[in-house]
Amino acid sequence: MSTTTMTQRPLESGFSGSLQPFPFIDPDGLFAKKKAKSRVKHLVVASIASVTAMCLLAIVIFHGYVAWMLAYPYVAPLTSNPKAAIGLEYEDVVFPSHSGHTTVSGWFVPAAGSEISAADASDAVSTRTVVFSHGYGANREETWVPMYDLSKLLNGLGYNVLLFDYGYASKEYKAPATGGLEESQQLLAAIDYAKSRGAEDIVVWGFSMGAGTALQTALQTEEIDAMILDSMFVPSPEALFDNLNQFVELPRFPSLPLIKSLIPLWTGSSFGSIPAEEVVSNDYEMPIYVIHGTNDVKADYETAEVVASVQGNPLSRSWIVPDGQHEMLFQVHPREYIQRAALFLSQVDGQLQADKA
Repeated sequence: MSTTTMTQRPLESGFSGSLQPFPFIDPDGLFAKKKAKSRVKHLVVASIASVTAMCLLAIVIFHGYVAWMLAYPYVAPLTSNPKAAIGLEYEDVVFPSHSGHTTVSGWFVPAAGSEISAADASDAVSTRTVVFSHGYGANREETWVPMYDLSKLLNGLGYNVLLFDYGYASKEYKAPATGGLEESQQLLAAIDYAKSRGAEDIVVWGFSMGAGTALQTALQTEEIDAMILDSMFVPSPEALFDNLNQFVELPRFPSLPLIKSLIPLWTGSSFGSIPAEEVVSNDYEMPIYVIHGTNDVKADYETAEVVASVQGNPLSRSWIVPDGQHEMLFQVHPREYIQRAALFLSQVDGQLQADKA
């Protein structure tokens, strides 16, 4: 029988050299160097990730600002009024949009021979009214068209005139631009207001996006008897982006997708809900006069030609002006512009009166 004797060894004395659990000796500090190198690598990766995240955030913020500018474009304040500008009596009017979401303000200019009376809402002598629909980035004056000159012409022809501001142009009742979605509701309200003032025959005369809005509105009502569409612009994300690129050159990707996704944050609606294809391809019942220039860099004249080509009303027509620029057709060809517009209005009025007989 053998006996084994165990000699106690205090734990704090450690193991013998041959029994060391980690016998690795790092005399040159290689392990420490690798650890330091790894730490530097992680710091570099973290720095790159932080810079990338900041750049992406900056890109999103920039495009969010661009989307905000599209929703709330700068519009110069009103500089005059019909009385001061052309000597015509007028009335300040305010009414809610058809949707009830926004408020509309404008001027009602009665036809020559009418008197303004707050006691009688249907005081206009004339039962014919032209409702002007101004363009994007402008207000009811739109002096370069010019609205005042056309208002005076219409007043002399026996038409009441209603000029109003879309929400994005209003100082008192500010609202975002929605590409015609809420603007069509504001135009519907203007038409209703004109009817409340005795209008039986209503002509909508639109410019640029105001013309595109008129077409959107015509899809929703039968109260429009005729339309004149000057330099028609049908809004879409692509069209707005192309116009924006004339001022700030941006790459289509990722700018266009980002702007499209960020616009609803400011407007509450998507441009994808604009019925652009239906607006362009629809055959409207009322007579439409399409006026457009071939040198329009904001709204291509081919779209105007498509709209004109699908109209079935015998009084519908188009005037495509060679080298004409956006909303500058009256300025360059005032006599011909007035003659053509007056002839169209006369023929429309003749047809409307014949239908009533």
